[in-house]
Amino acid sequence: MKKINYLPVIICWMFSLYSCHTDSLEETEELVPLSSQKTKNLSRTTDFELALRWAPIHYMDVDATGTYAEGGKSDYVTAINYDGDWNAENNWNNLAAYSNSLSAHCYYSIVETNTHWFIIYAFFHPRDWTDNFLLYNLDQHENDLEGIMMAIEKDASTYGTLRGAVTVSHSDFYSYTPAGSTFSNGLEDIDGTLEMQNYNGAMHPVTAQEAKGHGLKAWPQNNINGDGVIYYPSANSNAQIPSDNYDNYVEYKLVNIFETGGLWDQRFNTNLFFDTNGGFKGNDFKTGGANAPWAWNDGDDGIVQGGEMATNPAKLIDNYFDGLGNFSHFYLDNKYNSQAGGVVTFYQHCDFKGYAVALPAGNYTIGQLEAYGIKNDDLSSVRIEDGYRVTIYEHNNFEGNSLILTSNTTCFGNNLNDKTSSVKIAVE
Repeated sequence: MKKINYLPVIICWMFSLYSCHTDSLEETEELVPLSSQKTKNLSRTTDFELALRWAPIHYMDVDATGTYAEGGKSDYVTAINYDGDWNAENNWNNLAAYSNSLSAHCYYSIVETNTHWFIIYAFFHPRDWTDNFLLYNLDQHENDLEGIMMAIEKDASTYGTLRGAVTVSHSDFYSYTPAGSTFSNGLEDIDGTLEMQNYNGAMHPVTAQEAKGHGLKAWPQNNINGDGVIYYPSANSNAQIPSDNYDNYVEYKLVNIFETGGLWDQRFNTNLFFDTNGGFKGNDFKTGGANAPWAWNDGDDGIVQGGEMATNPAKLIDNYFDGLGNFSHFYLDNKYNSQAGGVVTFYQHCDFKGYAVALPAGNYTIGQLEAYGIKNDDLSSVRIEDGYRVTIYEHNNFEGNSLILTSNTTCFGNNLNDKTSSVKIAVE
């Protein structure tokens, strides 16, 4: 690749400030009508264009030392089927033979609600490795796929506004916001700023992966330490190969996870995955250890379950962050899980704070609410999609004091705040 002496200019991305609400039952937040929301942003023509608009500039640290480094090429990002097959159990051993043809790929998917797009970008390495021989059988494993999920608010612009992101670093998630974002700390504290860099006339987020283990964070929490490669999204689907370990301009090809025969279709491939849950096979050193996006999991996230970064991203974002503004859990397009989300979202605390759980229309007793993760006598506010009515009840089986709600409500008030035991949701 052509070498360029390029110093990235990181600038702030300014957003409008989120307005606060008080704890009054009468105060509600305006929700754009469902019919209007479904027609937003139709000027963008393809998923590829949207993915390209927000695709990260990606710093990849490289370590050329160690038995399994392959001179640094074990840290080059590439395709899952870089060796010509979808067999997860030969990727480690085939790396040496294909080390001069590791073309850069990035896998993406888009899930859409009434108010947001959620875009996943994932980078693959055939080896997750270490140069410490004492850890060979403890830390090393075949295949490695880590990435980032971005929440893009749909607005009057063609490609929306980036509000927040969550990255995958091994078995931990890290949350970030660009400067000026309305998003604030939710159940998780924000871990840092998502820096932006101008590339081809548009601001792109900047991400970085560590060498060897390939944990992914926002740059510069991870950074290139000495030798490293900088990858850029290709508008022409170029999948370039680094010229050496210091190549600072390599274009990567964006690959849709949902394309025909692609990664999502491969979930049934028993040469690639243990099962459809998304755990990659691998028989070198530690068995398994890598996951597809629908199996990414931060084990201590409480109400957010494994895989929901992909399968129910609105839930993850609503629990990780507060200050979301107009935010819907009603999915217009979710190929991972068409049953996810709902038309009503309940919150543990007033002002749409605490844990968040979305429900489809229906009647819910204590037991049914608990099955969704809602505790008894623990709800305080609600978001309601346009055209729906919610009745909350003081006691189980729809008994006791009740309250009918037809719009977003920041606090249930003294009568039913933290006193809800059953719920009915119906079309108004």
